[in-house]
Amino acid sequence: MLTVGSLFSGIGGLDLGLERAGMTVRWHSEIDPYACKILKKHWPEVPNHGDIKQIDWRTVEPVDVICGGYPCQPFSTAGKRRGTDDPRHLWPWVRDAISALRPRYAILENVRGHLSMGGVTVIGELAEIGYDAEWRVVSAAGLGAPHRRERIIIVAYPTQLFSNGGDNHASIGLGSETLSQFGNCGGSPNVAYADNCGHVYASKAQQSDIGRRCATSGRQQWETEPSVGRVADGVSHRVDRLRGLGNAVVPQVAEYIGRLVMAAELDNA
Repeated sequence: MLTVGSLFSGIGGLDLGLERAGMTVRWHSEIDPYACKILKKHWPEVPNHGDIKQIDWRTVEPVDVICGGYPCQPFSTAGKRRGTDDPRHLWPWVRDAISALRPRYAILENVRGHLSMGGVTVIGELAEIGYDAEWRVVSAAGLGAPHRRERIIIVAYPTQLFSNGGDNHASIGLGSETLSQFGNCGGSPNVAYADNCGHVYASKAQQSDIGRRCATSGRQQWETEPSVGRVADGVSHRVDRLRGLGNAVVPQVAEYIGRLVMAAELDNA
């Protein structure tokens, strides 16, 4: 079973999805007071290391997977796109965590705008610390959600993890040659494809197997959204709840990525 360290944990969307895929969360890193309460409620035994800028990684438990959706404001097309000039540009601390702990996998998430600002730098710096990467824009709608919520997902792993000693490399099945700026770094181009709606899938064999497991997992993947009015007097922490949901990674997306990683881990055993 793969262990997980979670950065920018928020209310635990990535964490929940990866747990559903069969992983175990060992620690969080989150500073928002409301989000910290949610994490403490659902993961009472999991320590929260707090501010990523203040963590001494020599004192942190090594894990198999580091995950995190680092702040999107520096890259989002909905903002000023100040990039590295934005004080919320925290990718360098994520890179330092990966470099120090050397996990088998890093699962990273950000907005689609990261494709045209900052994303290439992230891939390059991962390569500098010895990690290959696969990346893809994944829409929650591709997994049945009633909204698009497109996000760039990057999965990185040590350069030699899937190497067979020759020129060809295996991969987890996330990358796609159809993206002009992003694709598959060090992996085969024939591992993923999309339908005409741009929905992401694994290779056909992986899609069949992973889809079967999701369908038989005993959970309803998407419940009907309730008819909630625009005003909700008396709902405690309404603003905090909405902000937490808006910032969270959709757990079903995280589970899908987690199952790809778990499948690759078994194949590489």
